This record gives sequence, structure tokens and C-alpha cells, in this order.
Amino acid sequence: MMVDSTFALVGKNLSEAMRILGDGQRETEAGPDRWRFRASIPGPLQGEGQDVATVLHLVHNLIHDDEEKEEDKPHQQMQNVGEQGHMALLGHSLAAYISVLDRERLRKLTTRILSDTTLWLCRLFSYENGSAYFHEDDRDGLVKVCRLIINARYEEYSSEGYAVLSSKQPVIYQSASGRPGLGQHLCSQLGLPLSSLCTVPCNTIFGSQHQMDVALLDKLIKEDVEAGKLPLLLIANAGTPGAGHTDKLSRLRELCDQYSMWLHVEGVNLATLALGQTSSAIMAATRSDSMTLTPGQWLGLPAVTAVTLYRHEDPALSLAAGLTSSQPVARLRALPLWLSLQHLGHDGIVQKIRHATALSQHLLQKLKALTSIKTSVEDELSSPVVLFKFSQDMSAASSGGSVEGLCAGEKEVLDAFNRWLGEQLVQLVPSSGVEVVELEDEGTCVRFSPLLTAAVLGTQQENTEEMVEKLSELVPAMCSTMSLRQDFREEVHRHSPSLTYREQLSWPGLGAVRFEPQAEGTDESKRMEELQKINTELLKKLQELDTDIIFSTGPEFGTEEDCIFVGMVTEDVDVSELVDTVAALGRDIEESGRLLENMTEVVRKGILEAELQLQKANEEKLMEEGVLRQLPLVGSVLNWFSPSQSAIKGRTFNLAAGSLDSTEGTYSKKAQAGRQSQQDTPTSSSKKHPGQRLFRRSGGASDSFSETSSIGQADETPREGSGSPSIPPPSSPPEEDSHSASDAAAEEIQESAVEEHTQVVEEEEEEEEERKWQPEGQEAEQSGR
Repeated sequence: MMVDSTFALVGKNLSEAMRILGDGQRETEAGPDRWRFRASIPGPLQGEGQDVATVLHLVHNLIHDDEEKEEDKPHQQMQNVGEQGHMALLGHSLAAYISVLDRERLRKLTTRILSDTTLWLCRLFSYENGSAYFHEDDRDGLVKVCRLIINARYEEYSSEGYAVLSSKQPVIYQSASGRPGLGQHLCSQLGLPLSSLCTVPCNTIFGSQHQMDVALLDKLIKEDVEAGKLPLLLIANAGTPGAGHTDKLSRLRELCDQYSMWLHVEGVNLATLALGQTSSAIMAATRSDSMTLTPGQWLGLPAVTAVTLYRHEDPALSLAAGLTSSQPVARLRALPLWLSLQHLGHDGIVQKIRHATALSQHLLQKLKALTSIKTSVEDELSSPVVLFKFSQDMSAASSGGSVEGLCAGEKEVLDAFNRWLGEQLVQLVPSSGVEVVELEDEGTCVRFSPLLTAAVLGTQQENTEEMVEKLSELVPAMCSTMSLRQDFREEVHRHSPSLTYREQLSWPGLGAVRFEPQAEGTDESKRMEELQKINTELLKKLQELDTDIIFSTGPEFGTEEDCIFVGMVTEDVDVSELVDTVAALGRDIEESGRLLENMTEVVRKGILEAELQLQKANEEKLMEEGVLRQLPLVGSVLNWFSPSQSAIKGRTFNLAAGSLDSTEGTYSKKAQAGRQSQQDTPTSSSKKHPGQRLFRRSGGASDSFSETSSIGQADETPREGSGSPSIPPPSSPPEEDSHSASDAAAEEIQESAVEEHTQVVEEEEEEEEERKWQPEGQEAEQSGR
């Protein structure tokens, strides 16, 4: 009864911990501010102990501390811890409790757990008469297997150690498509030189490009044997880490038997052995000497160890290699997997693996119907890994674009587009579990491996259909952008030297452009400062335009600076109008900057001139009034008897003309002339019609937009107050002339109106003066008339 209550308490505490860590509650007596402070800054150990709930709340804050800081970053899909995941977590808690039992009871319990788990795995994956080694690092099992082989092949190794290896240097063979860094890890853990590692190239003419070249391997082994070396181990793949391809395991098994080599197999495709009906290439893995399985990834079990199944008859050598342990506590590593396998059952395990392979087949069939998508699958009938990439079809190029020039750097450009495609799919469909991979032959590809992600992310068939739907939306834009890149380059060259095209093959978009200021006589530092300022302002103006095209500063770690990077475009984009707009906006910004500089210079000169004129006026006043009037007491007396008649002359600064004028004319007419104010009135700019998006071609029209254009919806209106300039089309000089003529006519009309108004005011003032001097009777008589 004591054991039952303890087990119940362990399960209850685990459930409570999962609730606190998962539901986002932060209910503490000290408030959330204290916990955020403690989670962010390490502090000393508290003098008084904390209860379980308080410690769990602290762990929760440590887990979610960076979420508020990374709101702008894309959300990362969290692992879906289902009921079977809770069983695995419970196994870790029970392992800690079981370790405190008495030694005899612990030995019996761990022996039963280890034997049960080994038997279930061997039967599940058709590996008869095998033993199992459970390890946290999925490479550790291969390290222990290598030690087992060295102990078996070198009889005096247990007594002489590494000295016996000098007589015959051991050689480990691995595929060029194998896991990166695996061979180097083996050599470092075993104390072997890197010369003991032989990387076998893959097929280049016959067969898959990701399969080990068996004929070349045979040749390499013969050369090593003739050189006095000992072929020790061959690492084969049942599903390469990159493309998911399987080596020719049957022929490799024959070659290993010929040279008495140990055959080790690893890869994601080993999971399909549980289905019973699988390809013969995968079934050949059951004849290997050892293989490494990762059931935690395949079944969505958190913190579950990897398993290496092996066959060897000498238990002493297995103990010396570390594959078995005499310590009962070490055997408790299998407890979480033992609980999870019982909870799922045989049917549940097979159903999860079959579901993952069905997702791959469903996606593969859907991808075949998409144009410009190329798939690379070894066995289309049973492969659980789907590898696909965007590939520009020359015949499917946009009618408005050119496909010439794609050969230069085409591979790098395609890699950039596929990298962008994979990143978009990860953001749009996070439950799909796709990832971007870099392969030596295919370049950048998108990989869908549901055996590694479906159980964790909960991927369903609806997610694959959603991914295909997003692909059908992204691929047309990629095709049109690829076909219009050359047109964009040519249009930018046409506007040289004001615009320069910046070659950026790693940019997934239309291209990069830079506006070059045409200032002469300036040093390089000032020119670069002006270039940066103009392009920054130009990018801001382009981002404010009412268009679907994305303008940005380019990749975060790009080599080009002070450039404007144009993103993906659709096939109806008018590249000529786009480049014309960039050039026109750049010229406007450059001219505005120069106008401001000129205006600053004019104001400075005007101030200097005003100071000189004021100084001159003071001198003239001194000459007119004389020296006596400048004396304090004498000047006051003279001004009292004989007031000075000199008048102060006012000055006004005309900002538009840059001249300093007198105010006599203004005060004589008692009104200001409207000529100067009218000179600064800007002409009305052309506005695009409501609903019209920029840079879009109309059905059969040119650059000008018509009211009956089909582009856009009638209820869409241009953004007001956004500051986005309206750039007139290139064919509008006559319209500008008409605007200037109308503005000139308006200025003349307004000037005449001002003059007439001034004249009327003067006449009314004269009549008012005459009325003052007329008798009252005469005034009444005139009013009676």
C-alpha cells in the first residue's frame, strides 16, 4: 500500500507540474514583476526554502521569459505532448523513485524492463536474436559498437591497448551522403587518427546520386587490405539525412561478409520495418550486424533514448565495450520507452508510422500536378521522405518577361528562391514540419519528413493540402519574378548613370537597385553620405506607395549596402513603369535636397546683406541727424525743439527670389502684391484613379490609366495622408505644359484683381476725406438724391 500511494503521488505531482508549466498561469503572492526579475537576472540562493508551486512558477517564467522580447519573430511550433508523451515523462519520474529500492528488487525490476523492451523492439522491427543498448546520444551506440569490434578483431587489445592497432590500422568506411561529422566523432571518441576514416563517394553515373558507390567501395577495401590495413566497419544508410535515400544494403552485406567487416545501418527509413510490408531494400537492413533506431522521434515521445540493436555472442566483450552494464540504475534508461510502448501497443505504433508514410505519399501525388516543382524521391511507392524544389521552366516563362541570361548564376538564384520558398512554407503552414536542406548535387531543396515531425507537430492530411495550396499561390509569383529579372536589369541600365543595378544572386526577388546622386565636385565621403541619405529616403517613399511589391534593405547579412531590394512580383507588373518611378522619386529627392541647400545659402547671403544695409542705414541716419543729436542730453533737447524728419526704411526678404526689397511700396498701397506668393504655388500633380494599383498593366492600354480600367475594384480608394507621392507617367509633358500655362493665367488674373481691389480702396478713402469737409446740409442733400 505504501508503494501504491507513492506511485499515485508521483503521478499527481507530474500532472500538477504539467498544468502549471503549460497553462501560462503566473499566480504568485509577490506578483509577476518579481518573477520576471528573478527569471531574467541570476540571484543568490534564498535562505528559506520554496514550495513546489513557487519553484514550478519560476521554471515557467524561465521557459517563457523571451516570448515577450521576441514578438516580432516568427512563432516556433511547440511539441505536442499527448497522452503517450505524459507516459514518457512519468517514466523519468518513476525511474528516479525506483532507483532508491533495495538492490535485489532493483536488479529484478530493471532486468525485466530491459528484457521486455528489447524483445518488443526486435519483434517490431524484424530484428531476430538481437540485443539492445539504450543511449541518450544517438551516436553513442555506434561508438560502443566500434569498441566491441575492436575488442573482437584485436585479441590482445584488452591487455596491450592501442599499441596493437599500429600493426594493422583499422579503417571505418562511411558514405559521402551520411550524417555530417559522424566519422570524426567516432575517431575522436575511439582515439583513432582521421586517416582511419574513409569516405566513399556516391554514384555519379548509375543509380541514385545519394547511394554509396559499391564498386568503388570494393576497390578502396582492396587497396587498404594490400596496404596492410584492417577493414573494420561500414556505416550504411537506410534513409540519408538529406534526401532520405537508401544504400544498396544487399550488396553491401555481401561485401562485408567477403572482407569480414561489421555492417551498421542507420536512417529514418528503418521505421518502415514495423509496417511488415516494405521494400526489399529496407528489409535487407534486418541482416545487418547492428542498427540504430530513434523511436522517440518517430512516435513523438519526449526525452526517450535512442536504441542500438546488435548481434554478438560474447557477453564479456559487450560488457567490455560498454553495451551492457552491471549497474541496475543504468538499465533504467529503458523505463520511459517501456511505459510508452505498452501504452501505445503494437497497433498504435504501426498506425503512427503508417500515418507518417501516408502523408508523404499524399503530398507526393499532389506535387506531381504542380508545374515548376521538381521532386526527388528514390522509391515513390514507399519512401517516407519527400524532397522537392522550385525549378524554372523555360517554356512556362511569362510572356512579358525575358529568360535570357539565366545561365549566369542560375543555380545560386534558384537556391535563393528555394530557400525563400521553404521559409514561407514554414511560416504559412507551421504544422507541416518542412525544412530547408542544402544538398551537394540538387542545391537548396525543401524536405518533408513526417516520420521525424508528424508525431511531434500533429501533422494531418489537411496540413499537406494546405501546403500544396500555398505552393500553388507562391509558385506563379516565383516564375514571373524569375522571368522578369533580366528585364529589370535592362531597365535599370537604361536609366544609367542615375540608377545602377547591383548584382545580388542570393536575393529571392526582382533585384537590387541603387540611386546614384549626380553631384559634381564633391569628395567621396560627402558623396557616400548623400547616397545613403537619398536611398534611405527613396526606400521610405517606395514603401508608402499603394502597391503589392515589397521594397526592403535586403538580407540581414548581405554584402550590398545602401540599396533598394525589390521582392517578388506578379506577371502583370510593368517593370518599365516600376524603374521609371524609382528614378523619378530619386531625382525628386535629390532636387529637394539641393533646393534646401541652395535656400540655406540664399538665406545666409540675405542675412549678411540685410546686416550691411542696416549698418549703412544707421550711418546715413547719423550723417542726417548730426553728431549733436547722438548725445544723450543735447539730443533730447534738440529733438524737442526740432524733431527729426527722417523715416525708418523697412526691408522685406523675398525667399523665392532671394532678394532684399523695400517695404515702401507695400505701405503706400496698403496691400501686398500677390505675385511673389503666387510664384510658390505648386502645380497640381496627376492622380491615379480610385482602385488602381501602381505598376500594373491594364488589359490593352499603355501607361495611362482609364476610368474603365479593369485593374482593381471600384470600391477601393487611394490612401490619403500616407505621404505617398503620385508620379505622373512618362508620356505627360504636354499635360505639364497645360498646367504651367493655366497657372500663369491664374497668376495674371489674381494680380489684376489685387490691383483693382487696391484702386477701389484708395477711391473709397478719398471719398471719405471729402465727406469730412462738406457741410451737413450738402451731405444730406447728396444722400437724399
